[in-house]
Amino acid sequence: MTVQSLIHHTTPPLKPSDTVEHALGIMMEFRVRHLPVVDLMSMLVGVVSEDQLLDAAGPDAPVRSLLGPKPIVAEPEAHVFDVTKIMVQHDLTTMPVAEEDNRYVGLVRRYDIFDQFARMFSTQEHGAIVAIEVSPRDYSLSQLVYTIEQNDVKILSIATEWPTISTGQIRITLKLNVHDTARVRHMLEHHGYHVVASFSEEDDEELHYRVQEFMRYLEV
Repeated sequence: MTVQSLIHHTTPPLKPSDTVEHALGIMMEFRVRHLPVVDLMSMLVGVVSEDQLLDAAGPDAPVRSLLGPKPIVAEPEAHVFDVTKIMVQHDLTTMPVAEEDNRYVGLVRRYDIFDQFARMFSTQEHGAIVAIEVSPRDYSLSQLVYTIEQNDVKILSIATEWPTISTGQIRITLKLNVHDTARVRHMLEHHGYHVVASFSEEDDEELHYRVQEFMRYLEV
């Protein structure tokens, strides 16, 4: 999936002549900490952050006085995974999208990317969640899927986390179309998988609460 489908047009870009006070007001209204700056020819000329605005000379200072090097930008055809990686690395709440000639198209918000990942991982679907760990040498996604689905269980989504230095294990999180995890846990452990966590259908209310709290945090 490319970011073209996630472009947000409601949050307005800033103009170079906008004041610091105006820019801070827009950020507060739309709950972001970064905004693109676009000139009268619809060309992207920079990005300003909330920190830059707060450190400016005064509330009437023009945004153009805060512009630095060429900003980080995504093209409409960029994959959402690549854009997410960049936004996380640089702690961005928004990222401008522009054509190759630097013509501004819109922006992508971190909130919208999170919402897209939530859909991709079937978080709104009913089902149980199981997290397992396996050593890299024993990792086989096809074998894992076969083991689960031959027991009349369907995988709604699957996420893999590569080993960290502390564990050395691959963490795999599965969303399944079952209400209880007891049989699945037993089956996985029987086949040598280490089950580190599981959440049954009954835990959905608490999980939903945590998701909503996290989404509110992203909006801050």
